[in-house]
Amino acid sequence: MHPRPLPALAAAVLAAGAAQAQVTPERQQTLVHIVRQDCGACHGLQLTGGLGPPLTPQALADRTIASIVATTLHGRPGTPMPGWKSMLSESDALWIAERLRAGFPEEPKVTK
Repeated sequence: MHPRPLPALAAAVLAAGAAQAQVTPERQQTLVHIVRQDCGACHGLQLTGGLGPPLTPQALADRTIASIVATTLHGRPGTPMPGWKSMLSESDALWIAERLRAGFPEEPKVTK
């Protein structure tokens, strides 16, 4: 499957302006865990880089939210970056992109 052209994806992202409201607090916790563990396996557990580039606000400053969403959902052909479309919705990817640009939250600590 070929990724949608970036302008079409950007329009979809803008049309999903209420996407944050669609990501429940429970899903947000799951997304934080996915990013910290699964993405962190390549991008570093602190998202400061590893096999993959850093995902810090500074490293993503020149990227649009739409391009971060596109990369998250469709990956980067010719690189180890897979697409996550089978596991994440566009709302999920938008929530992640917005958090990455702002500084991604830490995973909640489990208390006993």
